[in-house]
Amino acid sequence: MRKLGFIGMGNMGYAMMKGALAKMSPDEVIFSDADAGRAGTIHQETGVSFAYSNAECANQVKYLVLAVKPQFYDVVLRNIENVVTDEHVIISIAPSVSIRDLKNRLGSSRKIVRAMPNTPALVGEGMAGICYEENMLTQEEEDFVMALFSSFGRARVVDEKLMNAVTCASGSSPAYVYLFIEALADGAVKYGMPRQAAYEFAAQTVKGAAQMVLETGEHPGKLKDMVCSPGGTTIDAVEALEEFGFRNAVMKATDRCFEKCTAMQKKKTNDQ
Repeated sequence: MRKLGFIGMGNMGYAMMKGALAKMSPDEVIFSDADAGRAGTIHQETGVSFAYSNAECANQVKYLVLAVKPQFYDVVLRNIENVVTDEHVIISIAPSVSIRDLKNRLGSSRKIVRAMPNTPALVGEGMAGICYEENMLTQEEEDFVMALFSSFGRARVVDEKLMNAVTCASGSSPAYVYLFIEALADGAVKYGMPRQAAYEFAAQTVKGAAQMVLETGEHPGKLKDMVCSPGGTTIDAVEALEEFGFRNAVMKATDRCFEKCTAMQKKKTNDQ
């Protein structure tokens, strides 16, 4: 009997497993993946064994992470619904699949954790929102789940009704940050900076600014004011960002993300 299993070895499943291996031995982990070639490669890289079916993977572990895209959930749930028991803790990372959805398929007494990590987990700097029903998990199980998601970044327990907001704040938003870094670098290239140097300057600046927010606990507006010297270059640049709707564009992107999450959930409910 192993402790932790993963169904699916895409970017997120792989990142989560790599994080877990910082605190667990390969003998405690197993995974399954539809791509046999990729499974073999990951086994060679990590020393983690792979199961030849999703049911086999589920049957060998206590904690089971469903790390597949929402469109593949029905197939995966059919594979494991006769294998999982009340002793399992099922961890779902799909944005549109609720705890109720999973209980409807796997049984009302099943222990379900819903989580939303993000792709910076690949470099150990992820952010994850986690939710589960009150009094469903033991303290040991809660501690393990938190330790798992903290192994590749930060994690916070939230109410399930906030999971769409978590998707907006951290699940989808790395893409917006990459756009910002690319645009910032393009601006520097315009004035003669070599492309790779521009990416390094822009990316490190974003990383450092984010770290200041996390470590100082100061309001982002206060940190912004610290950079904006009276009559200086930065306040003129901030004025241009306001003029061209920078903050409004980000908030509109969040609206679209939230609306899509809601639409996906409604479609799944109607399809059931």
